[in-house]
Amino acid sequence: MNIQIQRYALLALTAAALFGASTPLAKLLLQGVSPLMLAGLLYLGSGIGLLMIRLVSGLVTPRNHGEPGIQRRDYPWLAAAVLLGGVCAPVLLMWGLNGSTAAGASLLLNLEGVFTALVAAALFREAVGLRVWLATFIMLAGALLLSYDPALAMRLSPHSLAVAAACLLWACDNNLTRKISANDPMTIAIVKGMVAGVVNIGLAWAVEPATPAATVIAGAMLLGLFSYGISLVMFIYALRHLGSARASAHFSTAPFMGATISILLLNDPGSIAFVFAVILMICATWLVLTEHHQHQHTHSQMAHTHGHSHDEHHQHPHDGSEGAEPHAHAHTHSSLTHAHPHLPDIHHRHEH
Repeated sequence: MNIQIQRYALLALTAAALFGASTPLAKLLLQGVSPLMLAGLLYLGSGIGLLMIRLVSGLVTPRNHGEPGIQRRDYPWLAAAVLLGGVCAPVLLMWGLNGSTAAGASLLLNLEGVFTALVAAALFREAVGLRVWLATFIMLAGALLLSYDPALAMRLSPHSLAVAAACLLWACDNNLTRKISANDPMTIAIVKGMVAGVVNIGLAWAVEPATPAATVIAGAMLLGLFSYGISLVMFIYALRHLGSARASAHFSTAPFMGATISILLLNDPGSIAFVFAVILMICATWLVLTEHHQHQHTHSQMAHTHGHSHDEHHQHPHDGSEGAEPHAHAHTHSSLTHAHPHLPDIHHRHEH
């Protein structure tokens, strides 16, 4: 495994662990709040929590944090990501859940990783090799094994299609967010959390105007900060350096993390299926982590802004106002042809 290339996979796996923890812990809160209201509180908690962290950190250490604000040209991508992933997808999911079983929805929700890889390869021309495809479907098999109920009778219906459509929208959200991942991940996460939180809470109030208990609100928002907010910041960094398909393959470990927490903390019974599912998860993760992708490629001349330190891809002049590394400023890359191990990060989105 090339640690230098694959080190950002740790961020994706940590993001998955934080998000996976939200499933069993949210069950403890569902007794006092509707699913849609809970989703809104989780999103809003992530946005408000990250905003408070940003404000406090700015007061304590007022300095350039090495990340640029969202560029004007990226506003449409951010708006589309928030609309599809933060607004439309949760609405489709909630409508789908109303007409399907929880077990059936759990099976269908595992499609997000596969859809993300398909959208990345087909629409965004991301290089997805055989190992990544194999890992994606092994991860899907493990997740299906984990959530499979022998007594479940799956049937095609508008509600089940709505759950699958929600997964497709989240897959589009992942790829759209990857397009703007050179911008400050915390700013992106704050915007997505605030907008999705307000919209989902508004929809919950429209369906059932009820105010949850203060303890439920506080617990949901605190859980949202870690499982939706900090998790999303880490995932965006992973998208920047790994690409959508690989980051999502690692993020697909979230159900396994949630099941592990349920067994360890909530005394849920384990099973042989869980053991085999974890083995499949480990195999899939190993396939992605040990991928080696190297060939001669050309970097076309380009100008962009992102946080960086000086390496072989960043040999540009400075005027002295940029601050200490890592720093963010507009810079131009000259055309360059070379060969070295790489992944589809923000500098390696060339044709194959």
